Amino acid sequence: MALLNITSPHTSGPLDTGKVMQLVLIATIPGVLALHWHFGWGVLINIVWASIAALGAEALALALRKRPIKFYLSDFSVLVTAVLLAISIPPYSPWWLITVGIVFSVLIAKHLYGGIGYNPFNPAMVGYVVLLISFPIEMTTWASPRQAYDGQLPSLIESITVLFSGRDALPIFSLDGITMATPLDILKQNSTLTVEDLWTKFPQFGQWGGLGWEWANIGFLAGGIFLLTQRVFTWHAPISMLVSLTVMSAFFYDSGSSISGGSPLFHLLSGATMFGAFFIVTDPVTSAVSNKGKIIYGALIGVLLYLIRLWGSYPDAMAFSVLLMNFAAPFLDYYTQPRTYGHAKKDRSKSEGGQ
Repeated sequence: MALLNITSPHTSGPLDTGKVMQLVLIATIPGVLALHWHFGWGVLINIVWASIAALGAEALALALRKRPIKFYLSDFSVLVTAVLLAISIPPYSPWWLITVGIVFSVLIAKHLYGGIGYNPFNPAMVGYVVLLISFPIEMTTWASPRQAYDGQLPSLIESITVLFSGRDALPIFSLDGITMATPLDILKQNSTLTVEDLWTKFPQFGQWGGLGWEWANIGFLAGGIFLLTQRVFTWHAPISMLVSLTVMSAFFYDSGSSISGGSPLFHLLSGATMFGAFFIVTDPVTSAVSNKGKIIYGALIGVLLYLIRLWGSYPDAMAFSVLLMNFAAPFLDYYTQPRTYGHAKKDRSKSEGGQ
């Protein structure tokens, strides 16, 4: 299948790759700060270690490919991959887990296909799925928010100790309250309690979604709006994803019975919804290119996200939904590319039928 060629006239702006990546990193700050406040130092340490590992893996790949290291490191793209993966995995993850995910994201999902701009799949999500399938226990052990139990979150020094020595090295992680199932996981496994009972029984639930997660989602929503105002991407893919997720969750919501899939507000403010919508779905390399294609691309991700959350094996399925649609992005572009400027729209069915 030929690559999409969109004809002139073109518009150009002041944003180059490095500037775009810097804006993306800045936009993650509200959500990261919310995660830090509710879950402690773990997410920040994840980001720092992932960034160090990513820079090393990128430099190694560039050296092996005989490419200018300084030139490519200065575009910040590998740091974006590192930050997105670090946010996706549980806080207080061991150093080796983060390193394995980063090495796979950078060396296999990115450079094996030719580097930035050539990778067919989102590198951060590839690394996440590899870790989830290979190390399910480590990838599903999430720290509970500070408000969910009586106690203090690990200090900075304790968090660094956990990074290099594992959770067993810190007595606080032997307490039942420090790690809890996520609200999405509880809702998925529930078959006896009503939604109202779940909110009463489990401290993980907040006002609208998961305790801590709802504020993190609001933070990533704020970052996404900032990127929209900077014209880093268009509204088509993220908004269509959120709309389709809302429609699906509203259609299957039964006001909170024991088999309820959760309200639309719960799905919008739990898990990685806003993070995925504005920082993963909008990846310009692996998503659809045309505006119509972006709308379909985002809408199908929202549908897949809800279906896997409700009936699949994983409570939060952003990575799987995105990677499945990465497969379909070239197909969507082929059938939704705009007409050539100055020419009538081609009747594709007639042209293909006459071949």
